[in-house]
Amino acid sequence: MSSKVDFNSDLLIIGGGPGGYIAAIYAAKNGLDVTLVEAGKLGGTCLNVGCIPTKALVKSSEVCKSVSKANEFGIVVDGYEVDMKTIIKRKDKTVEGLVSGIEFLMKKNKINLISGHASFLSNREISVKGEKETVIAFKNVIIATGSKVSNIDIPGMELPCVMNSTEALDCTELPKSIIIVGGGVVGMEFAFIYRNLGIEVHVIEYMDRLLTMLDKDVSREILKSCRKAGIKVSTKAKVTEIGQSNDGQAIVTYEDRKGIQTSISDKVLVATGRKPNLDDLGIENTDIRLNNNGRGIFVDERMSTNQENVYAIGDVTDIFQLAHVASYQGMIAVDNILGKEKKADYTAVPNVIFTYPEIATVGLSEEECKDKNMDYSISKSNYMSNGKAMTMGQPEGFVKLIKDNRTHKIVGCSIIGADASSLISGIGLAISNELKVKDLREVIFPHPTTSEVIYEALEGLVW
Repeated sequence: MSSKVDFNSDLLIIGGGPGGYIAAIYAAKNGLDVTLVEAGKLGGTCLNVGCIPTKALVKSSEVCKSVSKANEFGIVVDGYEVDMKTIIKRKDKTVEGLVSGIEFLMKKNKINLISGHASFLSNREISVKGEKETVIAFKNVIIATGSKVSNIDIPGMELPCVMNSTEALDCTELPKSIIIVGGGVVGMEFAFIYRNLGIEVHVIEYMDRLLTMLDKDVSREILKSCRKAGIKVSTKAKVTEIGQSNDGQAIVTYEDRKGIQTSISDKVLVATGRKPNLDDLGIENTDIRLNNNGRGIFVDERMSTNQENVYAIGDVTDIFQLAHVASYQGMIAVDNILGKEKKADYTAVPNVIFTYPEIATVGLSEEECKDKNMDYSISKSNYMSNGKAMTMGQPEGFVKLIKDNRTHKIVGCSIIGADASSLISGIGLAISNELKVKDLREVIFPHPTTSEVIYEALEGLVW
């Protein structure tokens, strides 16, 4: 123990992202004295340099695509231009408004907010370095420090033509061309953002397909969309070096099936994912255990670490890198601190990728069903047979439902197509409540809507 403790807290939360601030509000509403420490802006990665700002750019890019195709809908548009400065300004305004909303909720719920970097002194105390150093003793603590950009070791990463996803969100100059290193979630969302803004895009992916966390048929479908949009894709390709010409253009050298290749562009976006943020957290001053890979903090189903008073949630646990999971885990942790004994259940975690078209999944994938040696059936329905999708001019994609043949329950779903991000919640509800095919089959789906694609997929499954 330290010799000087400035104050004590029932519950200390380190990190004000979607896990931390939701946990803080929930705990305060349940009568706990809560202190929240945040080193940067409230909202964390998701709100400031992740999901929200990228979705603001996604919307601007979709508007641009709509304008470019306006003539097909009978709307004559005589020229347009992309003002990247205004796009970034709109993104910033959106983020600022949401951050202000969280600040208001902190005050409303009487949460003690401290600005500074927290570091453990022991299993029971932390030091916060801000305008001054503050030592806080806590009864319980929730670690919610999120994740950080995962850098890769490629020669030339320091060149001015290279940027990561955080830097891309503040780039007010629109390049004529860009190479994106990484065909994962971040890389593919930016690929469609830039392409819809009229930029030449080349995605270079190390694995043999895009978005490897998805089933192969979904990966093939998004590859088709890439080709239709004019996005060049190189898979099973390893970037070996990034150079820069005298006129500032990026020269990317990579090796694929055909041998050594080069690609030239104005900018390079390195989008190779994120990793748990344990920077200067002082874990070495505690008995807190890390995962076997050393990347994140080990927790059980209660979100408890190996120390009974220490909990961890969100990206720092290296379980899921999803904002909504962090929020869910935060409430699980608080419930256990309150003595309610709750366990996290990841059976129906939805995941959405904001490409064009959107992709959404929930429950088991077909690959997971195979790995489990399950007796299962799948049914697909294509968007091209859906009236609403046709009127929208978005006939690409499909819905795939997975049924457990033993129980006749829906256990998984993949959607790639218009409104996928909204449609997936209904299937998540069905999986969470262990509904059978006949239960969903008896639901009346409104016409004409994209939800009817789900109804058509249900028709292909035996009750």
